[in-house]
Amino acid sequence: MKRGKLIALEGIDGSGTTTQARLLFRALKEHGHQVQMTSEPSRGPVGRLVRAYLQGNHQFADARLGASGLALLFAADRVEHLCREINPRLAAGRLVVTDRYLLSSLAYQSLGCDPAWVESINRNAPRPDLTLLLDLPVPIALKRVSQRGVERDLFEKLNLQKRIRKNYLRLARSPKYRKGMVVVNAAASIKKVSEDILNSVLERI
Repeated sequence: MKRGKLIALEGIDGSGTTTQARLLFRALKEHGHQVQMTSEPSRGPVGRLVRAYLQGNHQFADARLGASGLALLFAADRVEHLCREINPRLAAGRLVVTDRYLLSSLAYQSLGCDPAWVESINRNAPRPDLTLLLDLPVPIALKRVSQRGVERDLFEKLNLQKRIRKNYLRLARSPKYRKGMVVVNAAASIKKVSEDILNSVLERI
């Protein structure tokens, strides 16, 4: 059986990765593809811990993970996510659309950790067949975040998001990661962004 393909949507908070991953999932199903949608942090046991920590859950009130501890949690969640969900579906020939994946660790965790170390702890995570980087100015992204009506998590701050966007764009230009990556103008309308994403995916699968 032909192996499936892994498609990752990446971007700063408020860039629309979750919305666009859902729209892409639906569009690919309508085109007759066998497709699975997932996300990181995952819904597995380690992923739930990561989500709770990022949201300031009371169980972590005395925790001091620091940047390196959080990076290790993300890497551990990715290993579990691959084993439990992603790899079996790829082996079954399905397309897998993930809302965030490897580049999120490289863009976010490199804020407080050596980028080479972050790469090393994620060295067993296979590269996506296609990465779609949803790029837009940080003020627009944070305005969208504020309209959600929920409390912001650990990373949803102006200066941090500017640095994260810079990291993403650096990765998009790097010889190591630019192959298989498409930068999408996420400041456009939801419909236009979804059309651009679908066209990019259909051209490559």
